[in-house]
Amino acid sequence: MADEVSVLIVDDSALMRNLIGRMVEDTPGLVIADKAMNGVFALQKIPRVNPDVIVLDLEMPEMNGIEFLKERKKRNIQIPVVILSSIAARGAEITMEALALGASDFIQKPSGSVSEDIHTVRDTLVTMLLGYGGSFRRSQGRKVLSPSEYTKKPEHVGVGPDIATLLGLSGTPAAGPAKPPAQIRKPGKTEIIALGISTGGPDALRVVFANLDKDLAVPIVVVQHMPPGFTNEFAKSLDRLCPLDVKEAEEGDAIKPGRILIAQGNKHLEVEKKATGSIVHLTSTPQVSGHRPSADVLFASVALAYQNHALGVIMTGMGRDGAAQIGTIYKEGGMTIGQDEATAVVYGMPRVAYELGHVMEQVSLQNMGRRICEIAKAVR
Repeated sequence: MADEVSVLIVDDSALMRNLIGRMVEDTPGLVIADKAMNGVFALQKIPRVNPDVIVLDLEMPEMNGIEFLKERKKRNIQIPVVILSSIAARGAEITMEALALGASDFIQKPSGSVSEDIHTVRDTLVTMLLGYGGSFRRSQGRKVLSPSEYTKKPEHVGVGPDIATLLGLSGTPAAGPAKPPAQIRKPGKTEIIALGISTGGPDALRVVFANLDKDLAVPIVVVQHMPPGFTNEFAKSLDRLCPLDVKEAEEGDAIKPGRILIAQGNKHLEVEKKATGSIVHLTSTPQVSGHRPSADVLFASVALAYQNHALGVIMTGMGRDGAAQIGTIYKEGGMTIGQDEATAVVYGMPRVAYELGHVMEQVSLQNMGRRICEIAKAVR
């Protein structure tokens, strides 16, 4: 128990506190630190129970989630916060305000503030709690469960997909990469950067984008797994801290130097290279690798259009989206990099890509922005 991630649950609904608590209790590696009905009680309990991660509703009486995050910032409380909230009319804007105030990530409650079908987001929630809480524990010099302990605990039987797999863990240490695929041609000058990212992405992209050079003249296209209705506000929030222009992609948008396009929630993003200039297309074709937008769709499209003039980047996220098709960028002669295990909140997507032999180099989150610029500016 000493190595488990402890969770403080903050929600004004007793039913929600109990449902979330049950999911935490059913997950090996997680334990309930305490529960609180609003931000005031949460702040009182934090010094006593010392949680590793907080799951926070936004709409609560007396002190709501935004007010709690402001006070958390004022008190310099570093414990990571995952927002679990229903979406009101201003939901996206409020959620992005929460991220700007230091929340690490967010999940949309499936149906209203008292959501009896909350179990449908269970895998996403517990993976975030394990990822962010585990990272925080390690940063404090405390241990977390080993991968084998996730997979061997008997109480894990029957509670859904293997959490260790979702986290990118296994019962054995990370395998070395497979033999890389043969490249059709040598890497050429970088003309486009394609980035795929999921769980842990909102935090990570803020770090990467803030560290990009203002004179980076290579366009960037991004798939971040996010619900529809959020990506426009998310792009605006990134634009405020990035030296380049960041916007939500729209059908037919030009791919041009100094511009970053973020895929819309629930729309695949593909690129088309034309004699008059390159553009993006948004499609509603079926999910690929369990997602729409899918990093695999983006990478395959970029490989086809740009061949050896592309840089593929795969970062934190559960599952394997993007891991296969970043290999197509590699085969075509493009460059590929992945986030390393030490700095990924969830080392799932980048791990699978690395073990397939599709990643040329693993890079820490802190160095990712600088390394992207170095590769993109290199003369080849």
